[in-house]
Amino acid sequence: MSKVLELKNIEKTFYAGTVNENYVLKNLSLDLEEGDYVTVIGGNGAGKSTMLNIISGALMPDSGNVVIDGEDVTKLKEYQRAKYLGRVFQDPRMGTATHMSISENMAIANRRGSKRGLKWGLPKSEEAEYKELLSILDLGLENRLDTKMGLLSGGQRQAVTLLMATIQRPRLLLLDEHTAALDPKTAAKVLEITDRIVTQNRLTTVMITHNMRDAIKHGNRLVMLDAGRVILDIKGEEKQNLTVDQLLKKFEHLGGESTLSDRMLLG
Repeated sequence: MSKVLELKNIEKTFYAGTVNENYVLKNLSLDLEEGDYVTVIGGNGAGKSTMLNIISGALMPDSGNVVIDGEDVTKLKEYQRAKYLGRVFQDPRMGTATHMSISENMAIANRRGSKRGLKWGLPKSEEAEYKELLSILDLGLENRLDTKMGLLSGGQRQAVTLLMATIQRPRLLLLDEHTAALDPKTAAKVLEITDRIVTQNRLTTVMITHNMRDAIKHGNRLVMLDAGRVILDIKGEEKQNLTVDQLLKKFEHLGGESTLSDRMLLG
């Protein structure tokens, strides 16, 4: 299988040389093969979001390389990497235009990276395409194309954002705790939709979560970060048979009990 993502010896320090110096990522290396669906877990300050921001280009590493589909993109800015990536954030309000309709938001996502003209209106064929895509969410949104995004619930909006992030089938999908702001029932529904979209489109995916049960249940591979480094990387049958208790024990053994955050325990 070909490698979709390669992180090579990534280092990142915030406020270097000051009393607030924070050495976040320490010689971090991680490879994702085509079709990998990786859940990433770790305590607060483990470096999870920093890693995702470096992959997306929102942050630049101090040293090391980011390679996507064999191309070294380390020096490319965030907008230059957009052709490879789809991303869904924790806040359901991010990634969408509140005052625009569902169809308008999806049209913008569908035209990402292409030249845009001045023509108004949505072609009937495109409207039919969006209805078909929205129908897979099973939320009744296929009949609400003209509804403003700001009028949707957090779960509905996050589900639509997932569609928008994957409408062009990105080489790499980044999910940054995308269910953390939702109630448990809605979060479970969005994760179910996530699994369906990722599986149907065979999307290579990185999903950050604080929830150990979710990290075990979803994806084919689980990576644990602690203090800016990978301390656990399991997949296949070992991951399928893993329990929360076993994962906690592995974390305590490899990372130290003092670093285990309350949010992970409560998850």
